[in-house]
Amino acid sequence: MLELRSLGLLSAVLLAGCNVGPNFEDPLTSVPMSFRFDANASSSSIADLPWWKVYHDPKLQSLINEALSNNHDLRIAITRVEQARQVALQTRSLGLPSVDYGGGISRGRNQAGGTGSFTGGRTADDATALLSVVWEVDLWGRIRRLSEADLARYLATDEARCGVIVSLIGDVAQTYFELLELDLEKEIAIRSRDSFQESFNLFDSRLQGGVASTIETSRAKAATAQAAATIPDIERLIAQKENQLSILTGRAPGPIHPRGKLDDNVVSRAVPAGLPSSMIRRRPDIRQSEQLLRAANAEVGAAIAEYYPKIGLTAFAGRISPDLSDLSDGVGNAWSVASSISGPIFNGGRLKAQEAQARAAFDEAKLRHEKTVLVALGEVSNALVSRQKFAAARADQEQAVHSLTDSVGVSTERYSAGRANYFEILDAQLELFPTELQLARIRLNEYLAVVGLYRALGGGCSSEAVSSSKQGL
Repeated sequence: MLELRSLGLLSAVLLAGCNVGPNFEDPLTSVPMSFRFDANASSSSIADLPWWKVYHDPKLQSLINEALSNNHDLRIAITRVEQARQVALQTRSLGLPSVDYGGGISRGRNQAGGTGSFTGGRTADDATALLSVVWEVDLWGRIRRLSEADLARYLATDEARCGVIVSLIGDVAQTYFELLELDLEKEIAIRSRDSFQESFNLFDSRLQGGVASTIETSRAKAATAQAAATIPDIERLIAQKENQLSILTGRAPGPIHPRGKLDDNVVSRAVPAGLPSSMIRRRPDIRQSEQLLRAANAEVGAAIAEYYPKIGLTAFAGRISPDLSDLSDGVGNAWSVASSISGPIFNGGRLKAQEAQARAAFDEAKLRHEKTVLVALGEVSNALVSRQKFAAARADQEQAVHSLTDSVGVSTERYSAGRANYFEILDAQLELFPTELQLARIRLNEYLAVVGLYRALGGGCSSEAVSSSKQGL
């Protein structure tokens, strides 16, 4: 009884040990008060909104919801989170006692415990039944530091999963808008082809009346064929975008129907960026890099703990008998309580090199964290300036399309009245077609800038967004 009390007192003293190595401190990352090109900086941010309040198109909402349920990259990320969680649990178990059992029965001549041993030629039985306990006393915090590191890696993996969600929402939205823009390009190409066909019909009727030449009809026919030739290529791109969207949503390549139009109602009009300090707390890749920095810091402590002695406690209790019939007698009782200590004396500089390696890994993680923050600031700034400039370009391009459309109408009237030649009509039409296509692409880029801003700010992975997605909005 005295031995057990002494063991309990020793355990209490040893459990009061400390964690060697540096304790983690939140990285002090210098960030500006506002984003570059954010003219109206405020605390509110578009990234605080769930994705269905940013993207208003019902079909797009359905596709995003489907992708969050079925996308293979996201499902892979979820399995990685579970793997990291189980690794953290394994490491944590090192700080707990390990309890095992064992036993055996043997019978033979000149044997003991199932192995050859001279017994004077006697035939005898052997039986053992033991319960053993092994425990490394984490006096210096080596196991606690390892557990801290693996827990941080688990949390980093979960942040990576969140980053996959943010990227997935952005990829689905971007691909969908690109698909709508291709639909618009096809519509423009068909309208241009029909417009050139009308000009050809007009020129041909005048040719039949003897007031025009074949050069007019030939030019109009060539322009019609050129416009028509763009349609198959656009249809090819449409099919590829549909396939891309299908794969993102976790299904076999196929058509995406029905779908909306590329208009001003598909995305939120209010797109405040918020504050950089909020972006750092929200963006998954920054939170991930911070957890990896925490893990690297804990690894330094684990490396330092290797300099200190390891203290272990072992115990067993059970029965051992040289005769099976005596196994239940009190004389067969067996127990033992022991402690052990071991530590390094000379290892050729291995422990010192391990500590230096851990400190260098921490420095690398710190630099990666700082770089991640800078990249995030740059992505937000790029998205802000892109949206501003594309909005300005769109206004000018819309004016150009409006003017060229009027020009085509006026030229057609002048030609019918005999006051203009065919060059005037064809030149106006040939100029209108690419101008309309350019306007469609500018509109797309304006919406993609919103997609990029929402993604760069870390929008889409709030607990509200994830839980609501699982419930089907």
